[in-house]
Amino acid sequence: MEDIQIIDLYWLRDERAISETDSKYGAFCHKIAMNILRSFQDSEECVSDTYGRCWDTMPPQRPGSLRAYLGTIIRNLSISRYRASRAQKRFGGAEVLLSELSDCVPAPENIQRTVEAGELGELISRWLDGLGEEDRALFLRRYWNGDAVKDLALELGVRPNALTKRLLRLRESLRRSLEREGVAV
Repeated sequence: MEDIQIIDLYWLRDERAISETDSKYGAFCHKIAMNILRSFQDSEECVSDTYGRCWDTMPPQRPGSLRAYLGTIIRNLSISRYRASRAQKRFGGAEVLLSELSDCVPAPENIQRTVEAGELGELISRWLDGLGEEDRALFLRRYWNGDAVKDLALELGVRPNALTKRLLRLRESLRRSLEREGVAV
């Protein structure tokens, strides 16, 4: 079923919207949640919550891209769940991703002093737009979807160490770009 048809089902309040969403995007949502949470049970709950959030927000929302809409919701719910569980125990998941980005994205208190969060998002989007298609996809898959370096390296046919260096160069490029725009990193 096409995305527009699924969105129409949400607007019609037809419960098939959830089953169609799960059929088309369930694996995508589970992968993002698992990459962040590293827990099947927590991932299942976040996916279920994502479908509930879609049901609650459509209407009035009519997303241009259902995949991007779901990706944003599942990522935000997974990070919230991760932060809640992090207070109780520590494990890989998002902590590794966030630590990798800490050298090129300002800390929250610096964001408030230098640019509004929305402006920072615009600066990062412009930087991403300036990348080649493969680098942009790589950066987003690693730092938005949370894909593992070893999995990405296998798909690209390169050694994980080579991919790690490439990601480091991308993060350094982002840091330099933000600094040129006056963002204190």
